Amino acid sequence: MKDNYIPLRVNRDFGGIVSVYFDFFKQNIKNFTNVFISYNGVFLIGLLITSYLLVSGFMGMIAQESGYNSFGGGNEFEQDYYIYLGIGGFLFVIIFLGIAFLNYSLSTSYLIKYVETRDNTVEKKEVWELAKSQFGNIFVFVLLLIPIYFVFIIAAIILAIIPILGIFAQYIVQFFLTAWVGVSFFDMLENKKGVTEALGEGWKLVTTNFWKSVGVNFIMGLLLGMLLIIALIVPGIIIGVYTFHVVENNVDYSHSIVSTIVYTLGTCIVLIIAVYGQCLTQFVNGVLYYALHEKTYNENTRATIEQIGQNE
Repeated sequence: MKDNYIPLRVNRDFGGIVSVYFDFFKQNIKNFTNVFISYNGVFLIGLLITSYLLVSGFMGMIAQESGYNSFGGGNEFEQDYYIYLGIGGFLFVIIFLGIAFLNYSLSTSYLIKYVETRDNTVEKKEVWELAKSQFGNIFVFVLLLIPIYFVFIIAAIILAIIPILGIFAQYIVQFFLTAWVGVSFFDMLENKKGVTEALGEGWKLVTTNFWKSVGVNFIMGLLLGMLLIIALIVPGIIIGVYTFHVVENNVDYSHSIVSTIVYTLGTCIVLIIAVYGQCLTQFVNGVLYYALHEKTYNENTRATIEQIGQNE
């Protein structure tokens, strides 16, 4: 056992979960980022291509509306931006689903291996092997999320009709859903359960500790959101300054390679940070899962007591 290992199989209160998450985050951020980059290379290239298509499409649309023609080859090209937007939008959906599928698995597998090896230098191959071994269940899990989120959207629309209270209720349902899905996913990979069995166990753990689960996801979602905004400050300033330059100097952005590069890279960075933020959110539910599971079953506590008895 490494001296710097942070035990996660502990029954913690609300503040303890938040505190230990940031301790884990500081300790593992470098190693997990290496795992993230290693297995997301193809998807990151895909996001760059998608960003280019979306930016080209939007720039063409804006240029046409403002009197520029970025596709200056005659009438046959005047609607080309619709093609760029259509292809870019389609690729975005496919790639984003693939990234969600992969990174939900990687972040969960990483935390499981961290607990298993009691070491913050988790091998990326071990993370990948664990995720790969469960791809069948993961795929079914993702498919089941489609009707689950469809029901949530309907509920959110209904709640939005209710003044004030409906807004609060909508957020409560949202963070409950995030906790339930995240905890269930962890239970599925941790204990190699079937999808419906894991969803049932996750429902039990989260509903039994409803306000703790909702509160942790709310607070950590807020803090992580602020962290991601901070990460976007530098590229945001660069894009803002460049946009000001374009407007003030009446730059023909529809024919500018620099404009295309700046906005493409900016869009790609935003998408990558959003994907990375998804992994950090799943870490939250991993820490929450271990706390709720230990509170419910006391497995680690009983094992520690038995070990003490044997030593005596």
